[in-house]
Amino acid sequence: MGNAMQSPFHQNIGLSIRLVVLSALCITLMTIDHRNEAFRGLRSTVSSYLIYPLQFIVTIPSNITQWAGENLATRTNLLNENTELRETNLRLLADQQRLANLQKENERLRELLGASSQLEADILIAEVLEVDQDYYTQQILINKGSNHKVYLGQAVVDAMGILGQVIQLNKQSAVVLLISDPGHAIPIQINRNGIRTIAQGKGDPNELDLLHIPNNTDIKVGDLMTSSGLGARFPPNYPVATVTEVKIRPSEPFALVKAKPAAALDRSREVLLVWYSRESTP
Repeated sequence: MGNAMQSPFHQNIGLSIRLVVLSALCITLMTIDHRNEAFRGLRSTVSSYLIYPLQFIVTIPSNITQWAGENLATRTNLLNENTELRETNLRLLADQQRLANLQKENERLRELLGASSQLEADILIAEVLEVDQDYYTQQILINKGSNHKVYLGQAVVDAMGILGQVIQLNKQSAVVLLISDPGHAIPIQINRNGIRTIAQGKGDPNELDLLHIPNNTDIKVGDLMTSSGLGARFPPNYPVATVTEVKIRPSEPFALVKAKPAAALDRSREVLLVWYSRESTP
């Protein structure tokens, strides 16, 4: 019972003695290690198996933070680079498309210039601004007008054939009635044998009707129809259409003959104004 009821004084003395003994032991060990490095192996073992793992655990949050930051920066850089590459690709595609369009435009202009050498007349290149094509109206608007000496009734062609004639004038533009308009008719001739007839529009840019062709006329599918020059409005011997159908009708006085226009009536972007009549030449 005496041991169990030790006074606080005796407890404090015991703690002090142990503290002094431990301090002395530590000093002794430090002195021995400093002089003889006797505990080098123990220090190394403690550092490897105790201190280093603790240091590693302590640095985990900062390492994770650094890793996340680096990955976020890398991802942001990749996203920015990807965006720049997409924009560059779009610009290159746009440039490629513009180059292709320029090449096509140059080809069309070369074709027009080649066609002008066949006309033996003064010409002016015009651009198509608007297209109005339905069954009742087959017209286009071009960017040349009275300020460019364009006149009513003037012939308009493209590189492949005759398109039509000017029917309305403004200072900087003109309306052209296409040969496919139901109200338009043009005198033509079969290029193979010179037989003359009339080609009339029917509201379809891909088809014309050839009028008053007797059943016994020498006309065949594939025959080229050219302008006859009658009326002095259209230049002679310029392509108008190619025969696509010949139907003999014994009960009728005339055959049913259809032809496809030579000109790109619904696709031309540039056209030629022709000063065929010398009195109208600017």
